[in-house]
Amino acid sequence: MPTNIEIKAHVDSIERLLPTVLSLGGSEPEHSSQDDTFFECPGGRLKLRVTGDGHGVLIFYRRADEPGPKSSYYVHSTTSDPDGLRLVLADAYGELGRVRKHRAVVQVGEARIHLDSVDGLGDFIELEVAVGEVFGPEEATEQAHQLMEALGISPADLAKGAYLDLIMAKL
Repeated sequence: MPTNIEIKAHVDSIERLLPTVLSLGGSEPEHSSQDDTFFECPGGRLKLRVTGDGHGVLIFYRRADEPGPKSSYYVHSTTSDPDGLRLVLADAYGELGRVRKHRAVVQVGEARIHLDSVDGLGDFIELEVAVGEVFGPEEATEQAHQLMEALGISPADLAKGAYLDLIMAKL
């Protein structure tokens, strides 16, 4: 199963953070709108992501609900019928909730930096450092720590869980 080392942190403004991200040697950001539907899944998390162009990706992942950096194991599959798949999964497993966001993704070395504006929550940054050919788990974790420092992300800024958990905690 593919693995990333990840963190998620609340930030004051993704617009103010973007120049710092780009100064780290990042590519120009790729922008997308995303609508994630989460389903009951006792062995991890299962979500269907639909992007603004109608593209769908079913994603299963397993990671600890702690602030991070932490390992995230994931698998995914694309679909050309995300609305139909959402109905099937909701009937079969039960829908937990939805998260809508605008995401800008910047690649910095082996790290993907997500700058997210999440409906009802505000602005966040996610770092994903790939574990694999370039970095083992320890090196990927060290890379995540280095990026956190470069971006001014403190342990107090870190969030645990998924965006859905943060939205549900506000209710």
